Amino acid sequence: MTDDDCPESDGASGLERLVGRFDRARETTRRARKTVLTPAGVRGTAIECAWLSAHIAMYPLTLLEERAREAQERHNLEGLAPVQRGLIIGDVEAAGTPIILVHGVVDNHTIFTLLRRSLMRRGFGRTISLNYSPLTDDIRRVAKRLNRLVERVCRETGYERVHVIGHSMGGLIARYYVQRLGGDARVHTLVTLGTPHLGTAPAKLVPHNVARQLRPDSPIVAELSEPAPGCKTRMVAVWSDLDQMIIPKRNARIEHDDLNARNVFVRGVGHMSLPVDGRVVHEISTTLAHIDADGTTLAPGATSIASQTAKRTPVGHRAARAQGHGKSASSG
Repeated sequence: MTDDDCPESDGASGLERLVGRFDRARETTRRARKTVLTPAGVRGTAIECAWLSAHIAMYPLTLLEERAREAQERHNLEGLAPVQRGLIIGDVEAAGTPIILVHGVVDNHTIFTLLRRSLMRRGFGRTISLNYSPLTDDIRRVAKRLNRLVERVCRETGYERVHVIGHSMGGLIARYYVQRLGGDARVHTLVTLGTPHLGTAPAKLVPHNVARQLRPDSPIVAELSEPAPGCKTRMVAVWSDLDQMIIPKRNARIEHDDLNARNVFVRGVGHMSLPVDGRVVHEISTTLAHIDADGTTLAPGATSIASQTAKRTPVGHRAARAQGHGKSASSG
């Protein structure tokens, strides 16, 4: 009999695993406390609480799924702000390309109220929201609904491709549609905000089907990690050190060798505040303002989609990589 066969050895191994988990949890708590107690963390927490209160107040007002809104046809630029005129004159296709918004779990499209207004002020003409219920739907089912919505929007507007912005689980739904249901033929750009691309530990505490899909070891996460050669959609994953729903925080990044993706770090922004943060809105607007066939960004002043790739890196190098992302995002 070997040491591995002994009950004492199994007990010791189990104890070591338990101690290891405890140490990791303690280190995660220490880092979270350190982040929250910084000036940026305190400010971000206050904004998170204020926006969450406002969002809760708006939540019951818009529970029905929206229909696609037709953009107002303009034959002149009268009454438009300079930034709107600049986008329409510079790239009519970018200004008119439909943008589909997909909210997260236990939420609805009111989370995008301020983002939608900001996009409209910047000259983007069409935004459409997809609503769903986590009580009756799951990621695969909503991804199929997103597929039908995209096809309908393309048929009604005449555009062949759309952009998608997904918050939290909404980003995972959109990515599943792109990678697993052929959505890359329709989605030019996918922007995810606080999305658990590699799962999140708190989901292990919730005994619900949707929560199980958000766990790090879920079949959904495994499917999205599979090869995706030829995927045409460009992706931007926005993540924050103050996101209380994603643990560990780096799981909100896209790490995939086949995807044309960029991870953008923003400091001191809570999970619910990501769609309203000024830096995030600027990143989204800059990215969507430039349309091209292959996903590259050619306009002066815009960040190249290849500047921070989603290629996998060895575990030992992840911390240094995250610090590098923080520097580049802060400067943007």
